[in-house]
Amino acid sequence: MLALRREGPRVTMPFADGLMGRPGFLHGGAIAGLLENTAWVAVLDMLPVGAKIKPISLTVDYLRGGASVETFAEAEIVRLGRRVANVLVTAWQDDRAKPIATANLKLMIDRPA
Repeated sequence: MLALRREGPRVTMPFADGLMGRPGFLHGGAIAGLLENTAWVAVLDMLPVGAKIKPISLTVDYLRGGASVETFAEAEIVRLGRRVANVLVTAWQDDRAKPIATANLKLMIDRPA
């Protein structure tokens, strides 16, 4: 379980033993889950109640090993169209200038009638 917390535009993932990949490091799937969830909440915040989104594509770039500490992520909506949203997400730990991973997502939007 990721136990994500939302703090304004930032999403925080506390470290837990169940998120460990190789000893002392976060599992890549946990990092990808944090990135994807951060994009979803950012896009849903911009849509009317009842809107739904579905993933079209997700590309994750792992830039350095994620240590066994709290991890943060923020999304930047590059474009929010009628049917598709393009989102960039960055994850970091101690220093935002040293990201551990980034993601580029395209999400299909289904707006309520």
